[in-house]
Amino acid sequence: MVLLSVAGATSVTAQTQPADTSRLISIGGAVTEIIYALGEEKRLIGRDSTSMYPAAAMALPDVGYMRALSPEGVMGLNPSAILAVEGSGPPEALAVLKSANVPYQTVPEVYTRDGIVDKISTVGAFLNVPDKAQALASTVRSDLDAALSEASSRPQGERKRVLFILSTQAGKIMASGTGTAADAIIGLAGAVNATDGYPGYKALTDEAIIGAKPDVILMMDRGGDHGASNETLWTHPAISLTPAAESKAVIRMDGLHLLGFGPRTASAIRELNAAIYKKTGDGAE
Repeated sequence: MVLLSVAGATSVTAQTQPADTSRLISIGGAVTEIIYALGEEKRLIGRDSTSMYPAAAMALPDVGYMRALSPEGVMGLNPSAILAVEGSGPPEALAVLKSANVPYQTVPEVYTRDGIVDKISTVGAFLNVPDKAQALASTVRSDLDAALSEASSRPQGERKRVLFILSTQAGKIMASGTGTAADAIIGLAGAVNATDGYPGYKALTDEAIIGAKPDVILMMDRGGDHGASNETLWTHPAISLTPAAESKAVIRMDGLHLLGFGPRTASAIRELNAAIYKKTGDGAE
């Protein structure tokens, strides 16, 4: 296994023995879920604030939000190893962590069925439990294939347009374009991203919202200014003119379940598909 350089050194240290993961910090909700699903949670001594599932993880010390990490907060727990999902940061914090004499493994973040399986394999390899990882990956792969087969059976012409709203702060609608977890889960659930003309997230003009013609509004289930009430949504000048407002179609789901792309994603696909197409009342309002 190749480990990152010791502080102050410029060369990469090669080590044939597995990393010491007896005091592990996990950064990224899906990474933490995978560790628990592998039955290796006894190694964990800390987690980031997005690691809220399973409930037992909440008892671990919180080192902060994955994109706003403090090296002092992480290293203060005296970890023997760090597992961090791709996209963690900020870059300067990662530079400090990666220069410490502690094995650091990045877990690739790809919003696909194979990306989820690769996450499991990466975590399993780092923890030196490849057999457990293979068994979990096989189970998750089969579950995903079944969920995707069901969702993909809907004809393209019958697929609903979904607008994922990240926030409504100050009345500005921040919505998902392409290349995001929201964009991917909408497609996997057999629907169409209503705002696919730009990458990432951005604030939309009223004209763009009206032109998107969403049939359904999708949001994370959370409070505060990011979690607008239904009344606020339907009285928004632009949203009020959409098909979603006409049918009062809004879906709220747990953010980690919906966007985590971890072991529970097959369940998220089924729940979202059912809510969009009103197969059940779960998740829909």
